[in-house]
Amino acid sequence: MIHSNVIQKEKAVDKSAKNVLVNLANVRKVYPNGTVAVTNVNLQAGEGEFICFVGPSGCGKSTIFNMVTGLTDHSQGELSVLGTTPAQARKHNEIAFVFQDHTLLPWATLLENVTLPLKLRGLPKKQVKAEGERVLTLVGLKDHMNVPPRQLSGGMKMRVSIARALITRPKLLLMDEPFGALDEITRQSLQDELLNIWNKEKEMSVLFITHNVFEAAYLSTRVVVMTPRPGKIGDIINIPTSKKRDEDFRTSDEFNKYVGEISSCLKH
Repeated sequence: MIHSNVIQKEKAVDKSAKNVLVNLANVRKVYPNGTVAVTNVNLQAGEGEFICFVGPSGCGKSTIFNMVTGLTDHSQGELSVLGTTPAQARKHNEIAFVFQDHTLLPWATLLENVTLPLKLRGLPKKQVKAEGERVLTLVGLKDHMNVPPRQLSGGMKMRVSIARALITRPKLLLMDEPFGALDEITRQSLQDELLNIWNKEKEMSVLFITHNVFEAAYLSTRVVVMTPRPGKIGDIINIPTSKKRDEDFRTSDEFNKYVGEISSCLKH
């Protein structure tokens, strides 16, 4: 475990990563009222990683995501995404994000919902439709592409939200507690589907916020454990990418060891 800023900074870099997609160096966020949301955040996210962020409510997990996406500015330090500013990376459609609320248009079909980002870019109708069918196939919903969201379950709506995020072929996907409102059976099913998608999109990296230590241990290549406000990176736990994530892993002693380690870090 990590107990000093020096060690944290060294271990916050994934030496095996092919390309650094996100770089945060001594990043600090202070709101206008003087509240320090996060401080001294050092982290690099490499191409093809799946990094989960866990920590108590209010520790700055969503603040980090908002800074990475360019929705809010950082106050101090260096922050780059795909070698440029977050705003430029978002402008080039290289970042996508999924929230707990699916935010689908209730009057539109699934195909119309997922293709909206491409329509806004003015792409040809034939290309838009093909890409819509591609991502709906990816999440197992091509047969439902002409139905409205009201006919879907909560889990299916979340799949549509994921499909919409993937349609621009982003290099970086940020997910802020996307499965938090789902029942456990649906949640585990979507975890498996998300991992299958991530494995197919070889160069895409995923940053994922969760309060569920079991979910973090199951999905991640690394787990970032945040401290209470002002938020800092307290620990980073590596989970081997070679380990196949399936029901055998979910019930293994090794999985329980990772869950225990994450839980222990959250108590410090």
